Amino acid sequence: MQYGRPVAVLGGVRIPFCRQNTAYADVGNLGLSVRTLGALVEKFGLQGQPLGEVAMGAVIKHSSDWNLGREAALSSGLSPLTPGITLQRACGTSLDTLIHIAGKIATGQIEAGIGGGSDTTSDVPIVYGKALRARLLKAAAGKSFGQKLAAFKGFSLSELKPDFPGVAEPRTGKSMGAHCEDMAKEWGIRRDAQDALAAASHQKLAAAYARGFFDDLVVSFRGVSRDNILRPDSSVEKLSTLKPAFDKTSGKGTLTAGNSTPLTDGASACLLATDEWAAAHGHEVLCHIRDTQVAAVDFVHGEGLLMAPTVAVADMLKRNNLRLQDFDFYEIHEAFAAQVLCTLKAWEDATYCRDRLGLDAALGSIDPAKLNPNGSSLATGHPFAATGARIVATAAKELKQRGSGRCLISICTAGGMGVVAILER
Repeated sequence: MQYGRPVAVLGGVRIPFCRQNTAYADVGNLGLSVRTLGALVEKFGLQGQPLGEVAMGAVIKHSSDWNLGREAALSSGLSPLTPGITLQRACGTSLDTLIHIAGKIATGQIEAGIGGGSDTTSDVPIVYGKALRARLLKAAAGKSFGQKLAAFKGFSLSELKPDFPGVAEPRTGKSMGAHCEDMAKEWGIRRDAQDALAAASHQKLAAAYARGFFDDLVVSFRGVSRDNILRPDSSVEKLSTLKPAFDKTSGKGTLTAGNSTPLTDGASACLLATDEWAAAHGHEVLCHIRDTQVAAVDFVHGEGLLMAPTVAVADMLKRNNLRLQDFDFYEIHEAFAAQVLCTLKAWEDATYCRDRLGLDAALGSIDPAKLNPNGSSLATGHPFAATGARIVATAAKELKQRGSGRCLISICTAGGMGVVAILER
């Protein structure tokens, strides 16, 4: 980290990401997390060893998941003396769990730890409405059968209608996709540009699998060995045939099922440590976390919901005396192709950079060839709390293969926030 002891990334693993209600339909967050943590423990020979902490996260979770980090750690093969904690910051969750672990390492509290996350949109918590819950609680409190029965006086079948978890912003009632449609219109992001970015993501991910890049990063689970969202034959021509998914009536909608991430199940995790701990245990340091930053925007009063990474990156670059162009590659989470393109366009806009980011000039453009070299969320899918650790593990291996370099990581999140980081080797 910029302040304190250096924090090394030793590597990570994940299970294949799978579309909702497919291979992992009957597996909850704990099962996804245990498989992934167990694979990480096996990869680094950590069986029976105590670590400083395991931090895991999940966005959509049952109350029965309890402390997911601790429960998963207890079933992972690590020593039961390893503490565990569960965190949540929407799509930035597992990058935040790694920041949590990194902070403890940098300040000397621990020598090594694991950060990661899981999410399932198949095994979702379904609850009944307030009226029925009130009746059930009243019946449970009744001391006699008559009192219990009285709790259901006037009961209506309509009370059986369950409440499903949603992905809409509670303060606006609009989905993330609807918010991103607003951003695309504001920034003039064309449909063909979104489809081109999506097609490229699939093609780059397919190429990375073909050359064996993910052989030690992705472990099979439930008979699946690679992300089942991946479409190697994806093309702009095929994507152009899809209808708008969020703005279906105005005739101006540009976000589709093809240039937006699907609902996805999966998990990922990374091992962080001091250089000394890595050397003592015989592990190679792939890269270091140089710095991290979080930011938020006022999306309720007009700012784009997913524009917070533009702010976080600007703040982090200034603190590190770096330019946007001072990176060998960029890992920008593809929640939607339009979100990535809005972010890039904002950094190129002198007025936005002056008025919103407080800069004297535009941050400028990046080389498109350096963007998400091994594909990203549009092709892998996006289990909300697993994306950050997926990106860190992928970027760390890419830095190892290059021998040296610097990577900028940028993740937008629900709630109008952004989580970003710099990795260096």
